[in-house]
Amino acid sequence: MYRLTKNLLRICALRIVRYCLKGKKINFLGDSITEGCGTSGVGYRFTDLIEKNTGAVCRNYGIGGTRIAAQHNRVNPVWDENDFCSRVEKMDPDADIVVVFGGTNDFGHGDAPIGQMSDRTDRTFYGALHTLYTRLLERYPESAIIVLTPLHRCNEASLRGDNKPADVGDLSTYVNIIRRVAEYYSLPVLDLYACSGLQPLVPVIKERYVPDGLHPNDAGHIILADRIAAFLMNSL
Repeated sequence: MYRLTKNLLRICALRIVRYCLKGKKINFLGDSITEGCGTSGVGYRFTDLIEKNTGAVCRNYGIGGTRIAAQHNRVNPVWDENDFCSRVEKMDPDADIVVVFGGTNDFGHGDAPIGQMSDRTDRTFYGALHTLYTRLLERYPESAIIVLTPLHRCNEASLRGDNKPADVGDLSTYVNIIRRVAEYYSLPVLDLYACSGLQPLVPVIKERYVPDGLHPNDAGHIILADRIAAFLMNSL
């Protein structure tokens, strides 16, 4: 009975969201999670699920391994030449909504320093966020710009990310900076770190939704699609 009621509520919610988002053009700027790493393929990504469930036109600009801030020591041409700031001009210009979903790779392997709130350069994490949000506001002045925080990940307590040579900050440090800079520009933030329900440090969650400890699987992307679509509806 509980499962039936839950499914009915989800169907009703999806109908409301579909009514609000149908036909909207949405650009999703992201990393490997947006690209769909961990899923069975195109069609199972949260962007494709949102498009299927709502009738929105969802454009996926996810590139695995990419960061918000520019890399100082460039060794990987895909990761290092495609930071978020450099890709704003490459997205379609007619979006009704732009969604930014990144930061986990800045924590994991980016070598840009944290910097400080006053920075206005893409060479620090603070500065890159200022640069990114400013460029988005200039390119999409009439569009809704939505920020998503990184998801939890298994090594989130590390101060060196995946393999940094010195302590920089744990994942929550990066999440808090994203929140702070988005607030400065009065941009809506969907705090997936706080409310996605995806915490791979919980064994049953990891097994069902985030098997590699970082990238949600098909079931995890269903959760992301529902959370994100509902937030987009409420942000219009």
